[in-house]
Amino acid sequence: MKILMLAPEPFFQPRGTPISVYFRLKALSDLGHSVDLVTYPRGGDVAFPGLAIKRVPNLIGVRDIKIGPSLVKLPLDALMFATAFGSLLRKRYDLIFSHEEAALLGVLLGKIFRTPHLYDMHSSLPQQLENFDFSRSALLKTAFLRMERFILKGSRSVIVICRDLLDYAARLGFGGKAVFLENILDFNDFDPAPPGPAEIAAVRRDIAGDGEKIVLYAGNFEPYQGVSLLVEAFGRMKERAVLLIVGGSKADHEPARKRAAELGFADRFVLVEKVPPQRVPVYISLSDVLVSPRVSGTNTPLKIYAYLKAGKPVVATDLWTNSQVLTEEIAVLAPPDPEKFAAALDFALTSAEAERRARAGADLAAREYTYPRYKEKITEAVTRAVRR
Repeated sequence: MKILMLAPEPFFQPRGTPISVYFRLKALSDLGHSVDLVTYPRGGDVAFPGLAIKRVPNLIGVRDIKIGPSLVKLPLDALMFATAFGSLLRKRYDLIFSHEEAALLGVLLGKIFRTPHLYDMHSSLPQQLENFDFSRSALLKTAFLRMERFILKGSRSVIVICRDLLDYAARLGFGGKAVFLENILDFNDFDPAPPGPAEIAAVRRDIAGDGEKIVLYAGNFEPYQGVSLLVEAFGRMKERAVLLIVGGSKADHEPARKRAAELGFADRFVLVEKVPPQRVPVYISLSDVLVSPRVSGTNTPLKIYAYLKAGKPVVATDLWTNSQVLTEEIAVLAPPDPEKFAAALDFALTSAEAERRARAGADLAAREYTYPRYKEKITEAVTRAVRR
């Protein structure tokens, strides 16, 4: 099929939704579809058979687009609408496939050009206002909720990425349109030359020269991620280890580095600025415990699936954002409290039971979180959308 995709993101950049868009494009290409992607002016190019990237003009000179809602996205989305409108005038598409808030544009374009629309729902739009501390206005939240209902009603099919969004769509009366497609893929799944033992060992020596065990957090420093909780918990641990954080910028790192010094483990705290996603598996491979310390939100973190595949003990907050995938059978869960999270880290570093849970998680991932299953689900979502 010929698909017009709308992605209101700086594509490609190594962060949540752009990574998801990347693997949607890969799967659609492998399934034989051709995709014209309309996206923001910033980001690196990627190449798949049948993919053409159409970037909107950078008329406002934007240099950086932060994660989550922002005012700078309004003119960019208007340019996306104009670019997509022009594409639809020149070419007949079988499907419009939209991500996040661009689904509003996709539904409107679908109605104008009588083209089926598929909504890739990465999160609840009203909830984004709170998660990213954009606005607490009840009026704006109501407007976003109405927009979300309009999008769900106007879409033939809806991809949801976690159990919470599946339940949410059902509560709004659109469960019959939903296809549950977890963001299970990572770049390690397709690496033709994965890092070898010698490379992993060398990097590990640089991080933990005295042979200490390593606790890894990989991700950004948005408040909902719980990096502050992790730092506080690590300062209360009994087991001696190294805390490794991969992600963020120098400016993000400074508050965490200062707090680590106050807690007395500055010599066992290693911060690595954001790396290409193909590099993250190196750090996962050399670590002993992997953490997801989220303190708010309901979406499943992308990193959880890569963590499970690695077969390493996983420590996570026992909030719905994590526990809709993780259970006590495959991970170590703890309340978002520094003392209790510290105890969970100690347990994961020293317990044979934590190792058993890690093996169970790896077995689950090998059965359920596979690329063939991913392609089956994306085919189901696309087929529902175009079926009359």
